[in-house]
Amino acid sequence: MITHVPDVTFKTRVRDESIGGDNPFKWQDLTTDELFANKKVVVFSLPGAFTPTCSTSHLPRYEELYNEFKALGVDEIVCISVNDAFVMYQWGLNQNRENVFLLPDGNGEFTRKMGMLVDKSNLGFGMRSWRYSMYVDNKAIKKVFKEAGFDDNCPTDPFEVSDADTMLAYLKSNA
Repeated sequence: MITHVPDVTFKTRVRDESIGGDNPFKWQDLTTDELFANKKVVVFSLPGAFTPTCSTSHLPRYEELYNEFKALGVDEIVCISVNDAFVMYQWGLNQNRENVFLLPDGNGEFTRKMGMLVDKSNLGFGMRSWRYSMYVDNKAIKKVFKEAGFDDNCPTDPFEVSDADTMLAYLKSNA
């Protein structure tokens, strides 16, 4: 397992009111340095926006516990998925997301460099992220919770250890 987050530039979309009109968004590159340098960040990665477990459990619980994470010194919670910026934006609206930063890894570059890219063609998804969470302190990966079944590309979608409660318990025990 790698010890530091990989250097990647993410292609994101941000609101820019100066643009006006029906589409007040512009493309913005966001680097791993901007996301992780000199910060304590909880990251969780999931197979896809709008998928059942991701939408009913994974994202909502991190959103719900956001203030508890902040109270433990976490600067940001980031959700990464191998989806494009448009899908992640719409999913955020659909989920009434307010606190968790939804980060599109459209090309799967970060996920591949993390060693978490898997082929989910059996579900019609193509290449996606394996479900995991990690705690990052100034780009150093301090703890990873990776779901079982990665090595044999489990055909199901395990969700046992990358959840918000597991990460919160870890942080509390190490506070």
